[in-house]
Amino acid sequence: MSNTPVIAAVDGSEHSLRALEWARTEALRHGSGLLVAHVLPDHAQLYAGRRASLHDASQPAEFADPVRDWIGSLFGGGGSSGLPEWVTYEALEGSVPEALRVIGAEARMLVMGSRGRGGFASLLLGSSSRAVASTAACPVVVVPHAERSAGADAEAEESAGRVVLGLHAAETADDVLTFAFTEAAVRGTTVQVVSAYAIPPSPTLVIDSPFAVIPPEGLADEGDGVPAEREMLRSQTERLAPFRERFPDVPVEQAAVPGDPAGRLVTASRAAALVVVGRHHPRRTAMSMSIGSVAHAVLHHAHGPVAVVPTLKDDA
Repeated sequence: MSNTPVIAAVDGSEHSLRALEWARTEALRHGSGLLVAHVLPDHAQLYAGRRASLHDASQPAEFADPVRDWIGSLFGGGGSSGLPEWVTYEALEGSVPEALRVIGAEARMLVMGSRGRGGFASLLLGSSSRAVASTAACPVVVVPHAERSAGADAEAEESAGRVVLGLHAAETADDVLTFAFTEAAVRGTTVQVVSAYAIPPSPTLVIDSPFAVIPPEGLADEGDGVPAEREMLRSQTERLAPFRERFPDVPVEQAAVPGDPAGRLVTASRAAALVVVGRHHPRRTAMSMSIGSVAHAVLHHAHGPVAVVPTLKDDA
């Protein structure tokens, strides 16, 4: 079993239960440990600090961590002592983004729900999920809430659905491609590579929807949209060549589409087990909360799990 764990961030909410179920399956696929992490609420952290200041390690029953017992019951035990040996539980202190960023530094991936216990029903992506996806050193998988994933295609079972990779041939880092191909390999499924090319402006072309499919005859380059598509596919093929060699058993589907890449990835997410995007920062700083416009849009609108993968060798 791998020493690099899959981490599931939980808070006892329905959203985090969905994330935990996804992370459990993922850990079994990779033969790795599962670390269930819970950032204690402020009142519990305050109480623990006061007890520690009095040098009293005891904790009355009314302040026992309910999430710890909840995790134990899910795995068939009566608390943390009932967990299988490949599952561990850890209660964390500090802010949610910072605590998870620290514990995720050496993780295979960190899995969390799109909204936490305190999230507003109208929000598609909670502030903690966005912050962790923006700053974590490991890949972060955000599992959407039930209302959003309900629109996914019925045949897109997680065990059979393809892995969709959003690729910008010149900008997407090797780490992102490696993650996507590895996930497809452990699932025994296909990597569908989606790249988008710009549509030249035309005074006679009216687009009612930003995600509209534009037929070749509607493009501005004298009715011939093939050259742009051909060039995009050529760039894809060149970029993918070393990964095809590393993962010879992973089938690859290539798609070059006109228009908005985020919209295309959201559409593809309906029949995908996982959508993989890179975390792009135009100019990163230690306090940067930007993850790039495509990743941001896909996180907010995808119908299934989305993995946001940083450049793992980049310490910036």
